[in-house]
Amino acid sequence: MTTLLSDVRLRPLTVPVSLDAPDADDFTAMVDVRNRVFEQISGHTDHTFTAAELLPHFQDTEDEERFMWLIEVDGTLVGRVGVDLPREEGSRTAYWLIELLREAWGRGIGSYAYEFVERTAREHGRTVLQAWAEQSPAPGDDTLAPRTGFGRVPRDHITRFFLRHGHTLEQVERASALDLTAPMDRIEKLHTEALAAAKGYRVVQWHAPTPPELRAGYAWMKSRMSTDVPAGELEFDEEAWDAARVERHDNRYLEGGRTLQVTAAQHIATGELCAFNELVIGQDRTAASHQEDTLVLKEHRGHRLGMLVKCAGLLSWRELAPQSPRVMTYNAEENRPMLDINEAIGFVPVAYEGAWKKTLQD
Repeated sequence: MTTLLSDVRLRPLTVPVSLDAPDADDFTAMVDVRNRVFEQISGHTDHTFTAAELLPHFQDTEDEERFMWLIEVDGTLVGRVGVDLPREEGSRTAYWLIELLREAWGRGIGSYAYEFVERTAREHGRTVLQAWAEQSPAPGDDTLAPRTGFGRVPRDHITRFFLRHGHTLEQVERASALDLTAPMDRIEKLHTEALAAAKGYRVVQWHAPTPPELRAGYAWMKSRMSTDVPAGELEFDEEAWDAARVERHDNRYLEGGRTLQVTAAQHIATGELCAFNELVIGQDRTAASHQEDTLVLKEHRGHRLGMLVKCAGLLSWRELAPQSPRVMTYNAEENRPMLDINEAIGFVPVAYEGAWKKTLQD
């Protein structure tokens, strides 16, 4: 336990085996403060998770090493700080977060917590720090553009924090939402057009767990998410995926009671899976859905497969989660091909997220 001032403490998070365990209170409290921070930033609850949904992501650390501390003021939890270290061989990257309730801003608590981030990264031989923060510029804001030149974030409290600690804005991601209560006529039309353009391909769809015969193909596509999406000067390790990693991935959703739907395009002649889209919803089927990874393998682009898997997924999702009001998704502002698809479907911008990077010096 470390003391900053007489009333501020950082202490390691205890991750329980289950939420029924005697030591589960810390984890439940951490999830609560996480949700409150996200609601303060975004103004909505679409990013809310239950403790049961998040716990599997903290217990399975085979693919990354995770560190997290609770931030307390006078014994009251006001935030958290975390560092995730990929386990890919030779990785030099650390992903980090500091989340504080607004009432705790302005006291130097975030800067002190950041010392834990750099210290942890150095102790584990990581020299590239990367973090993401949602920021929505309002009309008239003084803004900052990333090095990609696409998108902007306001020069607000969050931006000033990153700049003060030596980070560079590398990329801006657009958060978009699709109204699921609206008629699906446009999506049905786009789906029909995509089917006509995708001769030689068929749609394959499943819900986690991934069928054994599809795990290898899904694993290869998931591995390409770390190499083939626009990243500017951000650094991502090439991830090694196999059937076992797919199984671990699926179990994080299943054990948390979440539903994961994968819609893929399969090359009929070879049986290769060559495009996919993921949709997820938690136990509360009246909450927002989330569109997670979407990718078309480079060698299969030009056949409207991105539009195909997105539309096919959304049409079946309407039946699976009819009370979910909207779908949220994130895309790099320079990823015009994917944004074109989203905009045609009906997604509209609702927020922006800055991607920040710092390279530590020896």
